[in-house]
Parts: sequence; structure tokens; C-alpha cells
Amino acid sequence: MTYAQRERPDCVILDLMLPDTNGYRVCETIRAHSPLVPILMLTARSQEADKIRGLDAGADDYVTKPFSIGELVARIRAIFRRAERAPRAEESFTIGDALIDPASQTLKRGRGAKEALSFYEAQVLKYLFERAGTVVGRDELLERVWGVEGGPSNRSVDNFIVKLRKKLELQPEKPTHILTVYGLGYKLVL
Repeated sequence: MTYAQRERPDCVILDLMLPDTNGYRVCETIRAHSPLVPILMLTARSQEADKIRGLDAGADDYVTKPFSIGELVARIRAIFRRAERAPRAEESFTIGDALIDPASQTLKRGRGAKEALSFYEAQVLKYLFERAGTVVGRDELLERVWGVEGGPSNRSVDNFIVKLRKKLELQPEKPTHILTVYGLGYKLVL
């Protein structure tokens, strides 16, 4: 963790099975200090819950062992391609009474305090805002925001939506902005 903070790497390849600490905790610490550095997690854990936990901790991608060097290099190239496509200066936008600033990765509702957003939370909100009023499928969000193909059992997007509703909605259990369109995906209502 200290090394990543001091050296400011272009990319972090993080094994979850560390001898002295929890890899998820290391990922969260790196992400808190370096919100834009790409993090690729490596692990022997292939359960969906482990992958979701890794992505929620701030990883940009998750590779299970065994893997080929070719796949690892291709995934790193994909992370850098997405970083190049991401605009550096992004304009703020409003959803309901919340002001979202993708550049600083914050959400501020009314006169309340700013709340931190992860890079992907900010990007999901931005993409939904750009497509406001239109149904956006899970696979589309995975491809456009994360740059990965979806699958029929992939629930990572659903987990991000639940977290975003808690930050954005006044009553997350009765959302008025990020609506579920059953069987299709999500629709943002401004």
C-alpha cells in the first residue's frame, strides 16, 4: 500500500491472497488514495461473490488463476484503452436535487455534504444521464462502462445500482430516479 502511494504506478496488479493482509482492504486503500489508477485483481477465488466483492472494493478487472500471460496483457491493454477514452474534464450534471461531478467523483444532494463516488459509480451515473429516459440493459452498462462482456448470471451491475440508489435516492427502497425495468435493465428519470 505504501509503495503504491509513494511510487504512483500506472497500473496495480494485486493478488488477493497476501501473506500479511487482506487483498480487498489493500485495494480499498489504494483506491481511496489513487481513485484513477487501474487495479487488476488476481486470485484463485472464482466464485461470483468474490468477483463482486473485488469489483466493489475498487478493482477495474478480476482475473482468476490459472490464466495465460496473453490474457493478462490483453486485460491490461483494455484497462488502458478505457482510461484513454475517459474524458479528463467532465461536466457536472443534476439528477433530482443531487449534483454529480464525475471529475471529482462526488455527489451532493441539496445543501448536504459531498459524498464520494467510486470511479465506476460516477461513470454509471454519467452513462445513465446521457441515456436518460431510455432503458439501458445490464450488458450495455458492462460493455460501455467496464468494457467487458456481460453474461446471463452477471449481477455486478445490480450491486452497483443498489449502492447508487443508497447515495442518490431519498428512499432507496422506493427509487424515483434509477428505475428497474424488469427483464430489460434500468431507466434514469431526472
